[in-house]
Amino acid sequence: MRQFEIVSFYLNQGIKLPKRATRASAGYDLACAEDLTIPAGEIRLVPTGLKVVMPPSEALFVFPRSSIGIKKGLIMSNGVGIVDADYHGNPDNEGHIMVPLYNLTKEAVTLTKGERIAQGVFMRYEKTSDDETDDITRLGGFGSSGA
Repeated sequence: MRQFEIVSFYLNQGIKLPKRATRASAGYDLACAEDLTIPAGEIRLVPTGLKVVMPPSEALFVFPRSSIGIKKGLIMSNGVGIVDADYHGNPDNEGHIMVPLYNLTKEAVTLTKGERIAQGVFMRYEKTSDDETDDITRLGGFGSSGA
């Protein structure tokens, strides 16, 4: 079972659950949850207002939409984001999916609520036979699994 949900803070604020653009689209479009401005040369964590439930053998890979770089001069500061299944429901932020965007331009860039900024693709992954992490539990939110 996999599904997107709205985090508590954004309930009743008009956040829409992600959809694929076409029946052959791999990614679910993720949008900005509020109006915000990213100053020139700076990084901002852009809220989506979303969290996601998925099987423990999957992760949601977050990629920038191709138009965000061309039209806005923004890139994801981490290249590709990975949302682990155990990120959902963490005590820090409920598993709120945030997209770190870097403004490459020389001017501030404004994003508006509902503007699509990234796309999430569900992917299955495998573990090695000597994996020793089955007894380790996530304790926090964004960036909590290590430096």
